Amino acid sequence: MIEKKLDIIVYGSTGFTGSLCVKYLKENYPNTSFAIGGRNKKKLQAISDKYSLDCKIFVADGDDSEALDKITSQTKVVLSTAGPFHRYGSKMVASCVKNNTHYVDITGENFWVRQMIAKHHEEAKQKGVRIVPACGYDSIPSDLGVFFSVNSFGRPVKSVFSYHAMKGEASGGTIETMFAIRDLKLDRSAFGAFALNPKNSVTDIQKKLTSDKVPVEKNKTIKAWTGPFVMAMANARVVRRGAALLAENNIGYGENFVYKESAYYSKRRSAYITSFMLGVMGFVIITPLRKIVRPLLKQPGQGPSQKVMDGGFFKCKFVVTGEDDSQKIYEMKGDGDPGYKVTSKFVCESALALLGNHENLPGGSGYGGILTSSSGLGNVLIGRLKNVGITFEEVS
Repeated sequence: MIEKKLDIIVYGSTGFTGSLCVKYLKENYPNTSFAIGGRNKKKLQAISDKYSLDCKIFVADGDDSEALDKITSQTKVVLSTAGPFHRYGSKMVASCVKNNTHYVDITGENFWVRQMIAKHHEEAKQKGVRIVPACGYDSIPSDLGVFFSVNSFGRPVKSVFSYHAMKGEASGGTIETMFAIRDLKLDRSAFGAFALNPKNSVTDIQKKLTSDKVPVEKNKTIKAWTGPFVMAMANARVVRRGAALLAENNIGYGENFVYKESAYYSKRRSAYITSFMLGVMGFVIITPLRKIVRPLLKQPGQGPSQKVMDGGFFKCKFVVTGEDDSQKIYEMKGDGDPGYKVTSKFVCESALALLGNHENLPGGSGYGGILTSSSGLGNVLIGRLKNVGITFEEVS
């Protein structure tokens, strides 16, 4: 096997989040050998000049397999922020599996991840290549937060219910994905509660007890109002896949583990207003109104000011219920706009976690497949995130 000289190539470096990743690596990990890549040479050169980079520039369209092979054959890890991923990511994942290159991204596109599982999971598993989608705010807090909470609980659990609060803006790429999905002809099975689970990994009890419907109500356990969370559908499917993959390695959460996700608010009014706005957005997306509204919203590559990014935060509470009905509450939180500042931190640290000794990662050396942050990065990533200001703790 050819020795790969580069540690990480950031593909999609000219986008808003990709640019933040380049900045993060440059400022925090100057000894890491990284390069930048994307579709537009002029824009890539502008990013190189902006951050005074001394690194290689790779120009490759998402449909150009030959150009993508030149990227994946020279680096240990590809960090991709080039979304929507169903448009620009499929051949990159194929190239990574082909050239034994690990991969992380920031997608929230479950239907696309499902396609990648069908096409590449078995080969990546045989080769020991870790392909880890959803390493941004979608879906690390949910997936890694559950992993931390259950492991801290220390015994098999019956369920984990998570509750999320945040201050920030949806990225242009996320908005683009939400609107683009409506125009795709997708099978309804792509949106099932266990759409990402391996075959034969769901019990009858899990099917019976699992529901993603969330009413607005007062929650006595966390002493807050709860309601629907905008990313719950995407996150929950990642958590369920992560749990099933961990169970395959005999480190699962519990035989009939059930997961549910909501948002939480300090006031009833906030819960109802936000839930109403989510309903309005959903209506816009599924009707012709989307063609009028979409141009008015943030576009891919656009993002907030540094002040806005610095003023954001995320906070997640995890209520763990054991098989004996005992309960504990855990929390994961961090500062910064979740869609940008936090996401760039998450995905960079995920890529860096793949550069170390894989013996310490879930599954150990030689393990691979289309994984999740919990089943592919686990405690190694938790340790890295703790070192950069993300808090994981038991609260009651």
